[in-house]
Amino acid sequence: MEHIIKMNSCCLALFLGGFLLVAPWSVSGSTEGLKSQINQADQPNASKVFEYQLEGRPDPFLPFISKQVATQKIGADDIVDDDVELTGMRKFEPGQLTLVAVMFANNRALAMVEDVTGKGYVLKEGMPIGKRGVVHAITEEQVTVLETAHTRAGRKLENKIVMRLNKEGDK
Repeated sequence: MEHIIKMNSCCLALFLGGFLLVAPWSVSGSTEGLKSQINQADQPNASKVFEYQLEGRPDPFLPFISKQVATQKIGADDIVDDDVELTGMRKFEPGQLTLVAVMFANNRALAMVEDVTGKGYVLKEGMPIGKRGVVHAITEEQVTVLETAHTRAGRKLENKIVMRLNKEGDK
């Protein structure tokens, strides 16, 4: 045990001795040299004046989080939207379309729908429609669209939308 203590004190003496050899000031001399070095470091030179440039830098006093984001409450039952580009029939929600006709050819059902401008489109089973919908079934009198959404908690929500074919004389 004494051997370990002697060894540790020996290492400490070597460490301190090496520190004193590397130090830029002399310990044995007066402290005036040290004070003058410190005073010179504290006083800036006239040629090195610091000037803060605002251009291209963000304002350091603006908060990182806006008030709208900070006050917005995020619930576990909020629906998470997929970041998918909406093309084709995905641009239309089922409520924006009117079912005009249903056709059957070669054991395959097709439905014709119109948008509010009168432009017609063809729907097939399995075709995506709207943000979250898929054409689930086409029968003689209706088209069923199944919308599926997921919440932040991972719960699956399903909504069934029925588009009915207007009979003659119905509006």
